Amino acid sequence: MAKHNFRTFILWTLALLMLPSTMWAENGSDLWLRYKGSNTAQVILSKGLKSSPTLRIAMNELNSNWTGNETITLQRTAHGGDKPESFTLTRTAQGITLASPSDAGMLYASYTLLRLQQTGQLSRLTPNNPISESPQNDVRILNHWDNPNGTVERGYAGASLWKWDAIPVKAKSGKQAKWNDTALQARIEQYARANASVGINATVLNNVNAKPLMLSADMIGKAASIADILRPYGMRVYLAVNFGSPHGLGGLDTADPLNPEVIKWWKNKVDSIYQLIPDFGGFLVKANSEGEPGPMDYGRTHVDGANMLADALAPHKGIVMWRAFVYAPGSKDRANQAYEEFMPLDGKFRDNVTIQIKNGPIDFQPREAVSPLLFSMKHTRMMPEFQITQEYTGHSIHTCYLAPMWKEFFHTLQIPAASDMANDKNDMRLIAGVANIGDDINWCGNDLAQANWYAFGRLAWNEQLTSEEIAREFLMQTFTADPQFVDPMTALLMHSRETVVSYMMPLGLHHIFAGGHHYGPEPWYAPRGSREDWLPRYYHRADSLGIGFDRTSKGSRNTQQYPEPLRSLYDNINTCPENLILWFHHASWDYLMQDGLTLWQNLCYKYETGAREAEQFVEVWQQMKPYVDSERYESMLWRFQRQARDAWWWHDACILYFQQFSQRPIPADITAPRFQLDQLMKFHIPIDNYRAPKPEQLP
Repeated sequence: MAKHNFRTFILWTLALLMLPSTMWAENGSDLWLRYKGSNTAQVILSKGLKSSPTLRIAMNELNSNWTGNETITLQRTAHGGDKPESFTLTRTAQGITLASPSDAGMLYASYTLLRLQQTGQLSRLTPNNPISESPQNDVRILNHWDNPNGTVERGYAGASLWKWDAIPVKAKSGKQAKWNDTALQARIEQYARANASVGINATVLNNVNAKPLMLSADMIGKAASIADILRPYGMRVYLAVNFGSPHGLGGLDTADPLNPEVIKWWKNKVDSIYQLIPDFGGFLVKANSEGEPGPMDYGRTHVDGANMLADALAPHKGIVMWRAFVYAPGSKDRANQAYEEFMPLDGKFRDNVTIQIKNGPIDFQPREAVSPLLFSMKHTRMMPEFQITQEYTGHSIHTCYLAPMWKEFFHTLQIPAASDMANDKNDMRLIAGVANIGDDINWCGNDLAQANWYAFGRLAWNEQLTSEEIAREFLMQTFTADPQFVDPMTALLMHSRETVVSYMMPLGLHHIFAGGHHYGPEPWYAPRGSREDWLPRYYHRADSLGIGFDRTSKGSRNTQQYPEPLRSLYDNINTCPENLILWFHHASWDYLMQDGLTLWQNLCYKYETGAREAEQFVEVWQQMKPYVDSERYESMLWRFQRQARDAWWWHDACILYFQQFSQRPIPADITAPRFQLDQLMKFHIPIDNYRAPKPEQLP
């Protein structure tokens, strides 16, 4: 059998000192903000620096949580060309100075100093070694897919964080509203605190599949009340808008972006928003995609729609984030469509329009090639969109640390020559992540899924951080700094994404999930009347000759959308990275891969490896029991056990299904499938219970 990629770090666990089981309870609500300060710090403002709500938060965090004896001084510096949020930490014999051009920068500096303390890295800060940081992205934004009715699309951590019925409406006078639900108010403030601690500075409150209702006067007033809580933490509020709102909400008979009445309606609506939210960030728009209304309904273009909204926002310095997630039935290749639709529009968008582009050209798959559009538009501002919520990587049940995926994305972007990547709209950088946050007490449903929220913030601030650095930071702050916990769990997190890819869709396979919930495997899913590009067979294309989607110059020509050297690399099956081979090539079942085994054999071994590694995760976690409180231990034990069971379901279902086409024997050292294919095709895995029933209660 081929060697497992995952080196059995289980050996770590066999050497661990077994201590009495931990018995305290911990619900996970504190996230990584588990400071143990002495409450004796002396924090002062430099001469001439006036207090503000943001500075008071910074001072309170340091006063409450710093354990040292030094005096900490917050100091304003001149902008001098630096980004306003940049900061410098300096240590002298007299104490530590946190200097920044802005209040928000001093708040970020405060959290950075506390992070160094919590992770044992204060030795980095010496009189001869100040620490300076500046965010690589100006807008670091969470996209909430929350609906006005309290549901969350692709949410796996309970209902919406925003209890809209309980949020007060801010008056037109601008006076802050009185909150009757103080627990909700405190929860939203804790959300802001967690984001500020990792550098996230913006949020879209509602679903990209937006309802016109979100622009009603009451909902804007409620959004303003949320904005008042987030503002002191350096966060700005944005709204996703339904392009048809002038018709659906405003009473007009059209939403044509060139219609004067429509233009006037949007201008008035924008003005009313800024009356209540003076630092409102702008709009996120999903238009002419998956049935959402857009300018093309009226014979217009994305440029017409985006620029009309941009003109309404421009006097207030607001921006439009216009999503490039578009596809239409009947296209030759769904992966081609964003490029084909947006490249002819390059250079025609207003300066305050940003095209928001998913990291891959399909839809947040466990592994995708980077979207070619991100390499190509030279005269239009672009921003990548990641999915923190695990729609395609096991929801809040499976542990899948996503930082390695995002680092893979950043690395691929750097492969073409810098001159080929030049963009003349580089005055502002933005990055978005679809949030995995709900009203569950531990925020994310899965205590280890908090690592993905944390990692997004850290990488949005500094793309050069390594996945391992971030994982260690998270574990030390969220659980314990004991190396006998941190070392094996870092190894587990670091390999978890590759494990998920192995037991779900190895070698570049993609989108073979069950329809609707996108959790279990259903490569056979094909209900009558469905769109072809919503069906797994559209993507895996398995037949008697081979498997995979031919996107080469002889197929859909998707490879030709990439710059060199990626274009040639992907186009040739012999140079294409093997982890993407079935993404770009329809390969023969007998194609010999680098290890000398056939593609069919490799496919089988990948499924086997992934399932066995998922079982090892259970063993590793069981050895962590002495270091974890009982509540989080039991919750995660169930999830690891469920993940292992489901990994074997993927293993059996995919191997048996694809064997129909390959007509090759399953390698002798592969675990024999436990069920027949017809049994698996009739079984639908339960996905509606995230509250940890006992494993023996599962079907």
